[in-house]
Amino acid sequence: MHLKKGNEAEYRRRHDEIWPELSAALHDAGIRDYSIFLDEETGNLFAVLRLTPDNTREVLPGLPVMRRWWDYMADLMDVDSTNKPIERALKPVFHMD
Repeated sequence: MHLKKGNEAEYRRRHDEIWPELSAALHDAGIRDYSIFLDEETGNLFAVLRLTPDNTREVLPGLPVMRRWWDYMADLMDVDSTNKPIERALKPVFHMD
């Protein structure tokens, strides 16, 4: 994902005040240990999360709370025509347990 320049503090503030109903929806979908990192030089955001084996992550885009969050965050990030943040998959190059 990509954060538009100059929005770092506001992005952090909004996440520090994440809506309880969104947090619950993410948890109910099986998302755990969720962190987002910012490369301050490029504005690139990198999210890391753990999924439970029975996760339902694919239902999140259809939830009204998720759509409201995307609308709320759209002015800060690169988004598509539905305000969903544009995500780019990264190619794994190393892993160690």
